Amino acid sequence: MKVCVIGGGASGLMCAGFLSKYGHDVTLFDGNEKVGKKIYITGKGRCNFTNVCDKDEFLSHVVRGSKFLFSAINMFSPYDTLEFFEELGMKAVVERGNRAFPESNKASDVTKALKKHCAKVSICLNEKVLSVKKAKDFVVKTENGSYSFDAVIVACGGKSYEATGSTGDGYSIAKSFGHKIVELKPALVPIELGDKFIKDIQGLSLKNVKLVVETEKKQYSEFGEMLFTDRGISGPIVLTISSLINREKVKKMFIDFKPALNEEQLEKRVLRDFDNSKNKNISYIIHGLLPKGLVEPFLERVGLNSDKKINSITANDRKKIINSLKCFDLSFKSLYNLNVGVITSGGVELKEINPKTMESKLVKDLYFIGEVLDIDALTGGFNLQVAFSTAYACANSFKER
Repeated sequence: MKVCVIGGGASGLMCAGFLSKYGHDVTLFDGNEKVGKKIYITGKGRCNFTNVCDKDEFLSHVVRGSKFLFSAINMFSPYDTLEFFEELGMKAVVERGNRAFPESNKASDVTKALKKHCAKVSICLNEKVLSVKKAKDFVVKTENGSYSFDAVIVACGGKSYEATGSTGDGYSIAKSFGHKIVELKPALVPIELGDKFIKDIQGLSLKNVKLVVETEKKQYSEFGEMLFTDRGISGPIVLTISSLINREKVKKMFIDFKPALNEEQLEKRVLRDFDNSKNKNISYIIHGLLPKGLVEPFLERVGLNSDKKINSITANDRKKIINSLKCFDLSFKSLYNLNVGVITSGGVELKEINPKTMESKLVKDLYFIGEVLDIDALTGGFNLQVAFSTAYACANSFKER
């Protein structure tokens, strides 16, 4: 069969390589000057390419589309991904949280392996696909001409990081064939705040804290690291929270600076600190509890002057300090925009796609794989595994054709 793959990212390259191995005539189009452009910036240039965990654990980290992915992840698991890359000569290391990276710590090695996998694929770079139509065959029109194919696989990615070529073209193709697109939302993005104090503490990081968000539907909380940006907050727990709340209305957001202690335990610690430093300023005690940059904003929040002596702190003052350490309110403004997101939430409606083959239920021989689908997962290598698993499921359906 003559097969067209649109998009030279993780899913497109994975799928195209397997299709060529099954004896098909495969042409891959990409509008960029090189394939795997988004792979190069994944994991800060190291590329966390999968998460080595069992299937149930994996699916628990998928925010949207976990049921749909059941078949694909069974066909091509994270362990299969590890073996796949090792067979192509790329050794991997597995770090904290089961995150797998190339042993070299170079994202380019992932792309090199995928290019090797695509040795028999005709790759057309700097050739953006303008439209796809179907009469008897598919007619794919690009900037350089028109081509005829028996099957088309859309692997264009989402609409985040547009500089890498993710401009949402896959959604246009899907719509042109009557597919519904679930509303696009930013996922794994920083959060913008309305608090003025953040401008003075840009770059300040926090460890072992809990971020809590209450929406109209439920309460979400994540424990770990976060940091302040020029406009709000970012870091691992913030990115995770953003994906969980991107379709809900936020009512309240706060930081628990001391999640390991309940209020009673925290009060005992504060009283002990007070007893040991009765003649010192309150700022001295708060600095022992929080990073230096947060001392002034915190004291302003609880209504205390930094030079107020410990021996003049009232029981009510102490209660305010403890309450704010456990519940430091943040003024939620919005999520950063879609283009800043690590991935896109939303996409081609999954009810219209066969989960075992990734084929459209509306149009025979039209397939959708990777981020263009309404699937998104948390950080830690899960999203690239989604790309690889959906790509394999698609290619596998061509095995006997």
